[in-house]
Amino acid sequence: MNQKCDECDRPATHHGVDVVDGQKIPVHLCDQHAAEHGLTGKTPHMPIAELLNSFVQKHSGGDSTPRVAENLTCESCGATFAEFRDNSLLGCADCYTAFEGPLSPLMERAHEGGTHHAGKVPRRAGVGERRQVALRQLRRRLDDAVQSEDYEVAAQLRDEIDGLVG
Repeated sequence: MNQKCDECDRPATHHGVDVVDGQKIPVHLCDQHAAEHGLTGKTPHMPIAELLNSFVQKHSGGDSTPRVAENLTCESCGATFAEFRDNSLLGCADCYTAFEGPLSPLMERAHEGGTHHAGKVPRRAGVGERRQVALRQLRRRLDDAVQSEDYEVAAQLRDEIDGLVG
């Protein structure tokens, strides 16, 4: 079964998935419509280093990143934020803390708004383990809400925790 272009009746040669508000939308385009959408170019396979570099520059503010961020340096390894922008590599785990300000928006966009690792629980795990994971997540969110002085959210989270514990 050959897929047709979403915009015309020609055979689709470019296939992808767009994610809009968390919903996956399959996209099928012919060569002409793919070119109109900027999905084709002279180099069909961009090297991964170039792809990452362009992604980082695009989502970290490109040339509009404040010069203050350019001067940030990790005390542990000596890496600078400017080096990160050039080669898309952090020097060590402490770089995440050192560059937290300019990295945060980039990480949020890359992870669809997520800023904390929530982890996963295997399906075969018991109900007790799932409950413990849920409690840890709720307590972490409660700590964040109290830290940011969002007491209405903190009260709702407290009630959810009481419901799981009680």
